[in-house]
Amino acid sequence: MVAGELLPLPDSTPDESVTVNETPFGGNTEDRGYKAISNGSVNIPVDPKVLEQELPPPNEKEAMLPGEQDEPLETKLYWRRFAVLAVFSLFSLVNAFQWIQYSIITNIFMDYYNVSSQMIDWLSVVYMVAYVPLIFPATWLLDKKGLRMTVLLGAGLNAVGAWVKCASAGPDLFWVTMTAQIICSVAQVFILGLPSRIASVWFGPSEVSTACATAVLGNQLGVAIGFLLPPVLVPNIADDKELMGHNISIMFYGTAGVSTLLFFLTLFVIRDRPPLPPSNAQAVLSTGPAEDYSYKKSIINLFKNKPFILLLITYGIMTGSFYSVSTLLNQTIITYYPNQELNAGRIGLTLVVAGMVGSILCGLWLDRTKMYKMTTLIVYILSFIGMLVFTFTLNLENLLVVFFTSGVLGFFMTGYLPIGFEFGVEITYPEPEGTSSGLLNAFAQVFGIIFTLIQGQLTTEYGPFIGNIFLCGWIFLGIILTALIKSDLKRHNVNMGNINKGQAVPTAPPYEKGSVAVKQVSSSNETSI
Repeated sequence: MVAGELLPLPDSTPDESVTVNETPFGGNTEDRGYKAISNGSVNIPVDPKVLEQELPPPNEKEAMLPGEQDEPLETKLYWRRFAVLAVFSLFSLVNAFQWIQYSIITNIFMDYYNVSSQMIDWLSVVYMVAYVPLIFPATWLLDKKGLRMTVLLGAGLNAVGAWVKCASAGPDLFWVTMTAQIICSVAQVFILGLPSRIASVWFGPSEVSTACATAVLGNQLGVAIGFLLPPVLVPNIADDKELMGHNISIMFYGTAGVSTLLFFLTLFVIRDRPPLPPSNAQAVLSTGPAEDYSYKKSIINLFKNKPFILLLITYGIMTGSFYSVSTLLNQTIITYYPNQELNAGRIGLTLVVAGMVGSILCGLWLDRTKMYKMTTLIVYILSFIGMLVFTFTLNLENLLVVFFTSGVLGFFMTGYLPIGFEFGVEITYPEPEGTSSGLLNAFAQVFGIIFTLIQGQLTTEYGPFIGNIFLCGWIFLGIILTALIKSDLKRHNVNMGNINKGQAVPTAPPYEKGSVAVKQVSSSNETSI
């Protein structure tokens, strides 16, 4: 049978697959049937099995939204997207600054609070520890309540934590500053996984990777400022704790004031999404979760996705290594270059600023080429080489060499962060971007905790060289696992199919009853409807 051919009209029974209702037209049976079909007054229930056997599968190039076969999806880019991106990047910056502000002057805070280096390390590690159990309720909140509510929680907690720190500027108030840092670490849970969500919801297909890289850039810039400012604001004056406490108070109050200002900016600027979607991939998704949407099922789907599982591990290894290197940088540098706290901060600044440049360049490259796996693998290999060079040149007693090697390491290691986010969104589409990014960050925190504690112990007992070699081994393993990831760019495939034809690819809706969503079939032109 050919699609569109007139069906014969025999006498039928309820068990048969074709029935024709009597209509008041004259003529023979075939004439009456033809007129009935033409006027839309015929009821022809067809067994789905018959269609599956005799009709060819629809091609995604021809698939359209029901009722909109002649019209493309309506998309639009809004100038507000730049304000949303800027405000988010700024308060992400402040949160990242609060993460690293203790570690880069570990020896100073050890003297001031009279605690061990491990206790100061925990002021950074607590960020990682808090993230792992809280990421699931945070991503659930993002799916259920939207971007605005999640961002406001992050910005609000960030400001509260900063103000609590202002009450901890006393030698016997270490646990007050720890409490404040815990509050800031909870704020981070509502911040760290949002770059890919903001990029996807607000930016078009030709700028989404650059937007994600820019959002990540804010966090990296916060780390850079965290390396630079604390050694300047709180110099090493161990013989005058009163003056040291005054300097610490200045740093804490300044951070609290900026955090509060950014909270109010967030309140006025951030919105869940623009009135019209920025891309076809967003247009075919629903505007919000429905009653039958299952967050649990979305998580299960992600863990059934083998390429995503490999990406979770490799992203965790690379980002965890960066966390460990950043946390222990002060201890590593002053082991070879005593009393060089300022230069340790500048080396950290070099590492992160180079990574910011790498992030932007990688984002622009991905928007231009969409070569996600190849870019990920190349950056991974170059990060491994950078880590080896950094490790074997630390003892040359030449700070200029350390500055150069840390810049190379940072360019690739921190430049990898937005690549991992965007690659994850591509291979898990149409699952929510916040959920995939949240899981990537959760694995990064787990590896960061493990690597920081183990490398810290190795550095204390055997020196920085052995601690860095430990990380080199893991990064090499990450290269092997990255090579095994199957690149299935689902979001890109949808966008390209729709852009070329002005059409959408409808399937069973995962989010909202009556809405249209997308499900790409790997390595095939078929589309489920």
